Amino acid sequence: MASSSIDVLDPLYVSSSDIPGLNLISEQLIGTENYGIWSRAMQIGLRARNKLAFIDGSYQKPNQGSDKLLQWERCNAIVLSWIMNTVSKEIFGGIVYSSDAAMVWNDLRERFDKVNGSRIFALHREINCHVQGNSSISTYYSKLRQLWDEYASLVTLPICSCESSKKFIAFDQQHKLLQFLMGLNESFTHIRSHILMMDPLPTVSNAFAIMAQEESHRSLLSVPPQRLEPSAFFSTQNRRKVDIRCEHCNMLGHTKDTCFKLHGYPPGHKFYKGPWKNGNQRFDREGSDKGRVMGKANATVAGIDKAEQPNVTTNIGSFFSQEQYAAILKLLDKEQPNGEQSSLAVNMAGPLKWEDNGDW
Repeated sequence: MASSSIDVLDPLYVSSSDIPGLNLISEQLIGTENYGIWSRAMQIGLRARNKLAFIDGSYQKPNQGSDKLLQWERCNAIVLSWIMNTVSKEIFGGIVYSSDAAMVWNDLRERFDKVNGSRIFALHREINCHVQGNSSISTYYSKLRQLWDEYASLVTLPICSCESSKKFIAFDQQHKLLQFLMGLNESFTHIRSHILMMDPLPTVSNAFAIMAQEESHRSLLSVPPQRLEPSAFFSTQNRRKVDIRCEHCNMLGHTKDTCFKLHGYPPGHKFYKGPWKNGNQRFDREGSDKGRVMGKANATVAGIDKAEQPNVTTNIGSFFSQEQYAAILKLLDKEQPNGEQSSLAVNMAGPLKWEDNGDW
């Protein structure tokens, strides 16, 4: 019988993805300790492939001469290969010679499905002793859900739409909520008390969502704000300074209005040439009038007549009055050792020390 002539809802229908080498589930059966999880996962996978009937006995092998026998044997071999692909090597050796998927399934159940009081007790104790510790809320809740699901697979719970079943399900949800809240760290005591005061109590899924949101909020608050280092301001200023270029000398760091090569070098600069003739001071070597300082700024303390001190004019007139300047000269005269007069040239026009690196 061709697969194309079979209805897609028939268990005998084989799609293009139903291949023998397929690993139907990621769980591998190793023995009694994980048979419950493996069995549950295999049943889900086979139901999705519409092949569950080949292991639960609901689709028996057709009689000899039936037009469906060949297709049944084909589907049975595919299901058998899926089972073999999900068991350990030790178990594989005991089922490789079997030819009926239902018989292999029942054999594995009889060997490893050992639901007893010891395993139920161990799961119940693990659920009640499970705490958050150093784990996140998500990791703690996921482990707890895994234990609950395994416990539910071992213990038969009533599933119906009657009123008693609804009450039992509500009780089971409340019990899981209390187990979840009891295992949380003490840092969540406040939010846990808030959840317990809700009426009605939320489901365990809603409580987990609240706790996860609180944990995320705390993690954001624990991150210190980023501080802007002072070097960032200096680097910004330096970048701005580097971006400035003089139109006269084509150097960086200053403009044409403050260019020494155009307006002259100030006293104290290593390129300063000193006073010029006629008592006039020039800052530049190129004859620019903008660098000339008029007056008697180059006069020495020894050569200034006391009667003329109030009339001294310098290029610092914008900072001191003539009276203040005369008083400064008197103080300088008094501080000379052994009554000697100072021979230092009076010049307040610029800094006393200047370093030049070819730029500002």
